Amino acid sequence: MQNGIARRGLLKAVPLAAAGLMAAAGNAASEERTGSNRTLVACFSRTGNTRVIARQIRRAREADLFEIEAATLYPEDYEETVAQARRETAAGTLPGLSHFVADVRRYDTIYLGFPIWGMTAPPVIRSFLRAHDLSGKVVHPFITHGGYGLGDSLDIIGSLAPQADIRPVFSMEADQERRTLEQVTGWLAG
Repeated sequence: MQNGIARRGLLKAVPLAAAGLMAAAGNAASEERTGSNRTLVACFSRTGNTRVIARQIRRAREADLFEIEAATLYPEDYEETVAQARRETAAGTLPGLSHFVADVRRYDTIYLGFPIWGMTAPPVIRSFLRAHDLSGKVVHPFITHGGYGLGDSLDIIGSLAPQADIRPVFSMEADQERRTLEQVTGWLAG
């Protein structure tokens, strides 16, 4: 009898495990669905600072979360990333995206988050805005920066989403990586 109960438990567990794997695979494109909400949080975050804010917004608004990613990831090294971003911005290069929002039309409100790179929005944000029509959407930008402010990032959003209703920005200084690198470099030089 014990053996029969164990088998039945196992047989019930297998479909549940398979369903869990399918659900995990569905999120592989970095779009997490939390319900029928018509709010999307879309963010690009290299170090995680902007992602922390995005996840807090997602919880507070019971929104879907979409992580913006370049098809070719930026380098792990901070200085290499800064150099690549400068080259892309100067050349007007728009990196490809690794994935797209499945149906941006279903959202009324979009929280758009990113860090400031070189006094502007990262090139991958420009790619995202060109690839997704935000006409008629309410867009709430949330931006992290290293202490130098927003640069021309709001102009970029306005020019690439001209038919969107852009709301006041939330911005926050989050320059830990740059500060840490400077301090370690100083220590090593001393």
